[in-house]
Amino acid sequence: MTVDTLRSFIQAETRIDPSAQHLYHNGQLITDNSKTMEQLQISDGDMLALHVRDMRGSTGIPAPTSDSARQPPGSAQRRPGIEQDPELIRLQILGNARLRAEVSRQQPELGAALEDPERFAQLFQASYERDQRERYERQQMINRLNADPFDVEAQARIEEMIRQERVMENLQNAMEHNPEVFGRVHLLYVDVEVNGHKVKALVDSGAQATIMSPACAEACGIMRLVDKRFAGIARGVGTATIIGRVHSAQIKIGSLFLPCSFTVMEGKSVELLLGLDMLKRHQACIDLAKDKLVIQGVEIPFLGEADIPKQIEEALEEEPTVAGPGGMTIGQRSGAVSAPTGPSVSAPTSGPRPSQGPAAVSAPAQPSFPEEHIQQLMALGASRERAIQALRQTGGNVEYAAASIFED
Repeated sequence: MTVDTLRSFIQAETRIDPSAQHLYHNGQLITDNSKTMEQLQISDGDMLALHVRDMRGSTGIPAPTSDSARQPPGSAQRRPGIEQDPELIRLQILGNARLRAEVSRQQPELGAALEDPERFAQLFQASYERDQRERYERQQMINRLNADPFDVEAQARIEEMIRQERVMENLQNAMEHNPEVFGRVHLLYVDVEVNGHKVKALVDSGAQATIMSPACAEACGIMRLVDKRFAGIARGVGTATIIGRVHSAQIKIGSLFLPCSFTVMEGKSVELLLGLDMLKRHQACIDLAKDKLVIQGVEIPFLGEADIPKQIEEALEEEPTVAGPGGMTIGQRSGAVSAPTGPSVSAPTSGPRPSQGPAAVSAPAQPSFPEEHIQQLMALGASRERAIQALRQTGGNVEYAAASIFED
């Protein structure tokens, strides 16, 4: 029996038009009406969920299709006012193992309620109301600011709000189209030996001199060679005490033995830093395509992230952060994005926009496509970014977008 035939049987028994029938198996939306039950791996006794939608997009109560396709116990009707159906979202999460794991990790309370339709709907309702309340308060503040166009302080606040909205819009565009810029980039380290002592050296073409810490100089047995006449204070981003200079010592890097001079300096978190003086003297090339340091034709691979000294990674983890969209945090120095720590479910809404004028502030831009269309495409296994891209490519036509995703 094909899916199309099953839809006809459902129509005969329940008078539900096939176009309003959304059938789910294991949380996955069934879209191909030409396939048989065997092809979809639906066997006798399996449960199918029927989600009923009318032509205006309103959602009814999931209805049973037959004895083998029963309504899940405790299924709840959509709460009044919610534009997304909690039960539909719950089914989509249950049918996507990756999405379910992500929800459980980022939103533990919501993840724990996935098997309880009533509890899930309550949490979704509470989140929706919270989001609505925040939007209402923001709209009220915008209206108050727009009430007196000659209030200098209000105009200054309006200007700052406009600037912040542009900043957030720029951030969201970057996260959607260039997510790689928010990845953490680890520093370039190579394995070297100084006087037989193995050291992980940081390659830094932005540093003028090659620097070594006093502890590393002691471990390498060259502290006795420090010329303290070169002591002083190094100034740049902060200050550091220069103990002195080792004029010449042999360094092994790869298969090469090279002469090198070191400035012994306190206050640095790295043991050894190969600066521009060392790199230029030996005509070194930082080849990022190969991920290697090339010196005189010898290629020295950079260390992987797991081999980088831990104190450097700990320093990056302790960096200050700023708030991003969706509860995420972004490192101020590295730009690395961290997932939100608290539960948060958002549902798009629509409402009146404030009056437009020379000093008027508009409400935050809403998604250009209906959320339910995005969720339907995500139920097909596409990521949110891919679903939005498919809708954009097909002018918002969800059926053509689904076909585009199936062709991937």
